[in-house]
Amino acid sequence: MEIFAELLNGFQLISHFTPLLIIAAGIVMGILVGVMPGLSPAMGVALLVPFSYGMEPLNALILLASVYAAANYGGTITAIAINTPGTPSAIVSTFDGYPLTKQGQPGRALGTSVVASTVGGLFGTLILIFFSVPLAQAALHFGPAEYFALAVFGLTIISSLSQGNWIKAFIATLIGLFLNTIGMDPFTGYMRFTFDVPELADGFNFIPALIGLFALSEIFLSMEKSQTVQSSLKKVSGKMPNVRELWGLKRNIAQSSIIGTLIGVVPGAGATIAAFIAYNEARRMSKTPELFGKGALDGVAASGAATSGSVGGALVPLLTLGIPGSASTAVLIGALMLHGLTPGPELFKDNAPVVYGLFASLFFGYAIMFIVGYMGNQLWMKIISAPKAVLNPIILAIAFIGSYAVGNSMFDVWSCLGFGILGWILRRYDFPTAPVILGLILGFLAETNFRRALLMGNATIFFTRPISLIMLILALLSLTYPFIKQRFTKRK
Repeated sequence: MEIFAELLNGFQLISHFTPLLIIAAGIVMGILVGVMPGLSPAMGVALLVPFSYGMEPLNALILLASVYAAANYGGTITAIAINTPGTPSAIVSTFDGYPLTKQGQPGRALGTSVVASTVGGLFGTLILIFFSVPLAQAALHFGPAEYFALAVFGLTIISSLSQGNWIKAFIATLIGLFLNTIGMDPFTGYMRFTFDVPELADGFNFIPALIGLFALSEIFLSMEKSQTVQSSLKKVSGKMPNVRELWGLKRNIAQSSIIGTLIGVVPGAGATIAAFIAYNEARRMSKTPELFGKGALDGVAASGAATSGSVGGALVPLLTLGIPGSASTAVLIGALMLHGLTPGPELFKDNAPVVYGLFASLFFGYAIMFIVGYMGNQLWMKIISAPKAVLNPIILAIAFIGSYAVGNSMFDVWSCLGFGILGWILRRYDFPTAPVILGLILGFLAETNFRRALLMGNATIFFTRPISLIMLILALLSLTYPFIKQRFTKRK
């Protein structure tokens, strides 16, 4: 009952013009940050921290939290519309969202995305309010062995991304894992595969690689095939998903929201891993897994719900233990301290009105995000309808500007172009590009934690720690399930 009383007080604190205006402004700015490739949610939050100096602590926090929540959704918009993920976690939205756009049905994908993102965000907020402390304590049990097992579990998703050819997906994953080894060894400090290029000391920046593999490769394929046919408004349907379609996604959205929230709680896991795992589980549980990758609404919903759910999850260790669960929450820790608030157990005792005001603002924030997102879909469908001769140069410009913005370096622009050529070659020979990204994302997590775990003992540590063992078993099941199911179906 105490939680409900505090939450009610939180709603009263923000139910005024100024807080609501701040929430709305944060949501709009967050969506714009997510839409722009090269600006991650963490960068968006960091850019607005200076503007929060003169604000009251609660108003400052709700502004930054609103930007964080909306940026994760904003990245899915360009992923669906022009195959250009605005954020790393939006990669998964391209798998089925962009095929729907190419089929002339972007409205169904965009509508499903905003509904799933809203529901996932609300679910994550509820978990944050009622289960913060026990979930945070559970997350503390994650050591190197558990993080390695989580990375392996994530890598088994290649069976879902194989597009009918598991060997090609496996090779693409190995390419991603190899590219991840380029740069300074995290333990010894030796340079690996840098060929005396100073810019490669830290390896390849992830955002230019992401933009190149998805956005530029699509443009190069389009140019090669001379696809100069202009799309028009008549060919693009603005039809949104109907209530029956959305209701049919309820189990998938609920499942993906849970996965996103739980993985978000684990420090360092993040929205991207959550989106990949949720997508894999949605495909595995689907009655029509063969439709995934071809425009399945279940795939779009899984990505959106998991990504937004991870926001509430990432705030759990931040507020209860003072441990950032993601890059964005690491920036939020700085903002909290800037306003004289110390994250941790004492925060709930000494500054309960601020904490529960923040919780209440997330409910308003996701409601506003739904309205803005749903109404803004019409604008995106007009952009999609632009002629290729106009749209492709704009995408190229956005890609290069976004790549340059990551580190103010022309090397990142050239990296983006190089990855675009790599993606074009892979797609030309029917190699999926998503496993390359998966290898880049999970390679560092797997390598560093594998080596840390071995330094703690020997290889048996992966099988003697319960959480690690369970996750490795789940990884084995996830990898083999599609093949077992396929063989069983053939026999039947």
